[in-house]
Amino acid sequence: MIASCIAYATNRQFLSNISQKPMARRLQSPLTPVGDTEPYRPSIERPVRVRARILPSDTHFEPHQHQWGQLAYCASGVLQVTAAHSASVDDKMTYIVPFSRAVWIAPASLHAVHALEDAAFRTLYIHADAAPPGWHSCRMIVVSPLLRELVRSLDAVESGMADQASDMALALARESLIATLILDELQQAPTQQLGVPLPHPLTGDNRLRMVCDAVLRAPAERSTLREWARDAGASERTVSRLFRSELGSSFQQWRQQVVLAHALSLLACGSPVSQVAGASGYASDSAFTAMFKEAMGQPPSSFRP
Repeated sequence: MIASCIAYATNRQFLSNISQKPMARRLQSPLTPVGDTEPYRPSIERPVRVRARILPSDTHFEPHQHQWGQLAYCASGVLQVTAAHSASVDDKMTYIVPFSRAVWIAPASLHAVHALEDAAFRTLYIHADAAPPGWHSCRMIVVSPLLRELVRSLDAVESGMADQASDMALALARESLIATLILDELQQAPTQQLGVPLPHPLTGDNRLRMVCDAVLRAPAERSTLREWARDAGASERTVSRLFRSELGSSFQQWRQQVVLAHALSLLACGSPVSQVAGASGYASDSAFTAMFKEAMGQPPSSFRP
């Protein structure tokens, strides 16, 4: 299971390619076309649509964008979603998305999806006019049991309509009711501050990018910022300033997000907590569990299937 640690896909500098083993590169699988989205396009009359498919492990969808919002969610498995913060902001954020979480992708935001494990992908396409108020940027949310069942029900209704196995008028009425509940549940969903910001691929400082790449390749490494900075040919003070100015956080805050993302992907694959703690650089299970619970609000065991 330890071989399943996070991997960040590369496409024209859209993302940095990080290996499944510390300090080693791996080849990226060919990019998968998004395919025809027209049958799932949301409208004012049908503002919430669902597209369900099984993604084999290591599926990489090409970077793309829609004029509608999207909720990237998987009923099982682990996704990696990288998206521009919003349509007007080019900064990228990478999220590791276990089955209990989902990522809201704002309308027109460039994004890419990578299946870290076999995943039952259930993506919601939501008309821009129906998006929750104020959701102009990407975010991770907690998927409640009700939201999970609503997505499943919407999929069943739309599948029935596609197969012409149900009365169309009744099916559309039921779809409308479910969509209303989904939109209401989204507005109530707690957000999760769990994302790994990366330096801008074109304008970001190369020294900062070197430090980020090194930490991402070896999330269990406990080196100090001074040591990471030295390897990048910069001073600790300079790199600390770059983290604040370019990524909006301290090095320690950023590194914790990397560790949490790394740990989530392992936990979602069923790795024992003790093994995940060691792979995250912690000498004791209790210290890792305390950090994880404080950040996530739940113990790591809650994220194992």
